[in-house]
Amino acid sequence: MSDSNLSKRIEDIRVRLAPLRDGLDYAGKLQEIALLEETMVRPDFWDQSDKAQQVVQKLKSLKGVVEPLKHAIHACNDLAELVEMLEEDPGAEEEVTSELQQLESSVEQLELQALLNGPNDSCGAILSVHAREGGLDANDWAEMLLGMYAAWAQQNGYSAEIVDRSDNEGAGITQATIIIRGPFAYGYLKGEEGIHRLVRISPYNAEGKRQTSFAAVDVSPEIEDSVEVEIDEKDVREDVFRASGAGGQHVNKTSSAIRLTHMPTGIVVQCQNDRSQHKNRSQAWKMLRARLARIEEEKREAEMAAKYQNKTVTGFGSQIRNYFLHPDQRVKDSRTGFQMGSFHAVLGGDIQGFLEAFLKYRMVNATES
Repeated sequence: MSDSNLSKRIEDIRVRLAPLRDGLDYAGKLQEIALLEETMVRPDFWDQSDKAQQVVQKLKSLKGVVEPLKHAIHACNDLAELVEMLEEDPGAEEEVTSELQQLESSVEQLELQALLNGPNDSCGAILSVHAREGGLDANDWAEMLLGMYAAWAQQNGYSAEIVDRSDNEGAGITQATIIIRGPFAYGYLKGEEGIHRLVRISPYNAEGKRQTSFAAVDVSPEIEDSVEVEIDEKDVREDVFRASGAGGQHVNKTSSAIRLTHMPTGIVVQCQNDRSQHKNRSQAWKMLRARLARIEEEKREAEMAAKYQNKTVTGFGSQIRNYFLHPDQRVKDSRTGFQMGSFHAVLGGDIQGFLEAFLKYRMVNATES
């Protein structure tokens, strides 16, 4: 490849990086990182552990955006200098080409990240999975999905905390809620909201018949306590109950679990992960604020005509994604058409392709609308 072609590709990257600096608020995030790092060196920083952890998590999220962009900017400048030196050392062209390909891939990922520009996209994600039609298969399927999202989180260096889980006596779960924290966790995962459909030979059917089962996924942003969400406490009913568990020593013998019902909207959240009723109540209120913030976000998106309508209606024809184990193995998204041929890879957490395909799909639909 000629030096002029290499220079042209580098210049193209430089042009693509310019709007990313503004779109990702590079300068603003650098300032915010500096302020957070100043906060963390204070002697009393760890006196309030919960708040300190929030600061640490926010710093990690900011660096997850800034560091790749900073690396791309420096790599672009370094490659431009290396191309100028190729006349003296033509043998280095293969190395430059390889590094250029890596840089182009990194810039493509940054451009995808720039699509995560919603007001809450940088937040953590509160993700709930609910078994729907399909009997025991649906309960088993809901647990499989929960594991899929936990595996995706682990593979991407995100943290995952289960805050509520209701096991089904026969198999799987009735519902569960997990909080996934990391750079743009909510922005990536909010497209997962909807019905997920599984088709397989049922392990719970003695005749070995094919079974279709459904699970619903809800996703809300984990908003900071400083963000105001108006809730009238008179509109919220609180129920205290005994946390469920697997039995034996795991059964909670005290009524520490909390369920909140927001009567105007019908939203119900519950938390039973901690033995402390106080901590469960605090987490439940946080989940309720997140769900109400999600409703407000949906209203704004609807007004801008930029949201694909994929409400969690149960049953055939309403699913956002189909997972097949029979008659063949494949997973296909109903909205984007993106598919993968390995069911087990997807359930093992390999869902990034689906997440990125939906980001591009949403951008195209927003442009057309």
